[in-house]
Parts: sequence; C-alpha cells; structure tokens
Amino acid sequence: MAQVPRLQGPDIATEFCGLKFSSPLVLLSGCVGFGEEYTRVEGFSNRDVGAVCLKGTTLDPRLGNPPHRIAETPAGMLNAIGLQNPGAQSVIEDYLPRLDFSETRFIANVSGSTVEEYEAVTRLFDDSAIDAIEINISCPNVKEGGVAFGNDPEMSARVVSACRHVTSKPLITKLSPNQTDIVDNARRCIDAGTDALAVINTLTGMAIDIEARKPVIGNNQGGLSGPAIKPIALLKVHQVYQATRRHDIPIIGQGGIVNASDAIEFILAGAAAVGIGTALFSEPLICPQINQGIRDYLQRHGYASIDQIVGAMEVYVA
Repeated sequence: MAQVPRLQGPDIATEFCGLKFSSPLVLLSGCVGFGEEYTRVEGFSNRDVGAVCLKGTTLDPRLGNPPHRIAETPAGMLNAIGLQNPGAQSVIEDYLPRLDFSETRFIANVSGSTVEEYEAVTRLFDDSAIDAIEINISCPNVKEGGVAFGNDPEMSARVVSACRHVTSKPLITKLSPNQTDIVDNARRCIDAGTDALAVINTLTGMAIDIEARKPVIGNNQGGLSGPAIKPIALLKVHQVYQATRRHDIPIIGQGGIVNASDAIEFILAGAAAVGIGTALFSEPLICPQINQGIRDYLQRHGYASIDQIVGAMEVYVA
C-alpha cells in the first residue's frame, strides 16, 4: 500500500468539547473495533485522526446477530452486527490499557436496551481513562416494545439525562435519521445535557437475494452507510447546525465521506469534526489523504484554521 506523505500546509488541529484533536477526522464506532485493531495497519499513525470511537458497548457481553452481517450495496454498505461486544467491564479492563492515549483521543460508544443500562455503562466509563462518551440512541427500548430510543425525542432526552447525571466527561449524542424531526430531537438532547451531537447514524435498509428469495442480511434489515447516504447526512447536519448554533454545541458530521471534498462539505454545513467509517473498508489509510486535501483547501482560500469555515456555507434566500 502506497505511503501518504505527512501533512503540509495550515494546521488542522481543532478543539472539540474541550479536547484537542490533531485533525478534524473521527474514526466511527464499529469500523475500527476497540481501537487497537486499526493501529496494527502498516503505515497508520494516530496523529492522522483526531479521535477514535470504540465499538458499541453494552453492560453485558453480546454475541450479536446471525450472519450475514455485512453486505455491499450500490454506493454503500448494509450492516447488522448486533452490538457484538465483550461487555463494558471487559472493555475497560482488557482493551483500554492497550490504547495509546498520548497521540489521539478515544471515545466510548455506549449502547443499551433500557435507560438503566445506558446509565450503568456510562457510570463505568466515567471511572476510566476514556476521553469522552458517545451515546448510541439508535438501540431498541425493550421496555417500550422495541421502539428505538433515537426515534422518539422524549426517550432520547431521558437517555441523555440519565447519562449526564453519572458522568462529567463530554457526552456526544449520535442522532438517528430514521425519525420525523431530527431538529426537535437535537434540541431535546441539548436541554437534557449533551455536550455535542453526531449527525447522522445509518439509515435503515434492506437487500434481497432474488435466487434464495431471502434478505441478504441475517437480521433482515441493517444500517445503510457509505456515499449513498451523503446528501441526506449533509442536509441533516445543516438543519441541526442552523437550529442549534446559538447553543455552541459542536457537531460530528458523518455519512458517506470518502475524500477531502466530502469532508469540507460537511464542515461548511456546520460540522466541527467529520466522521470516517465505510471508506476505511476500501482504503484503510484514507485519513492522511483527506487531511492533506483539507489543508490544501484552507491554504488555497486563505484560511488559517478549520474553525474559520465551520458553518460558512452561504445559503440561497428566496
């Protein structure tokens, strides 16, 4: 694999929720395991990414969904892993000690089936070396018939509030696009105490094996990611940013970013950082390329930092 030269040009380090990010790139949860797997890729440097989101973690171990769990689709990918993980205590005791916290930030991803589980996992991570906590509110609430927390603003706020009460670490709430009004949800989460927002999580989708006449994914449906969802994600980032900017709540924009132009679009729409996920499956060392492209853009337009272009898109007025 060709080595990418180290970055040249303007400094792209940024601050997010009081944390220093060496670049605006965040590796998304579920795409790099618990961090140490990705660092074994030859040529990788933690300096290439501002933060790494660890795999979704629940209170107790989970085996996940039956196969197939991943399927490639036109301009994207479906996944239904089912939160396979060893449980929060194991992640804290066995995985976190192997991470190098001196070069990048590490963010825990908290998942659960009840408000109480979210609270319990957050409390455990609060007493750990983790830098911040991302709340995955796209999980189904078993007490409410399987309705996803993230699709109901009231339930979303309850989860955020419960987590807020047991941690002083920065809280990032990952918003679902599979809901009626993402802006209302964002406002409720801010009122409940979130420090930042991640916009968006995957969209729900399906693929069918026409010969077997069965869904390709063993869970029947999965989360759609990749370039196919980028226009939707961009709009959601713009809408959330415009509605919440007065609260000074930073956004991680994510959904289909595969190059520097994509990343810059999300920053112009209002994202203070950008998430890289599906692109890593085809090009594990894409981050240095994106970083250099962002630097080139800043230099070409006379900007000294990322902060100068966050939300700088000029919208048409009818």
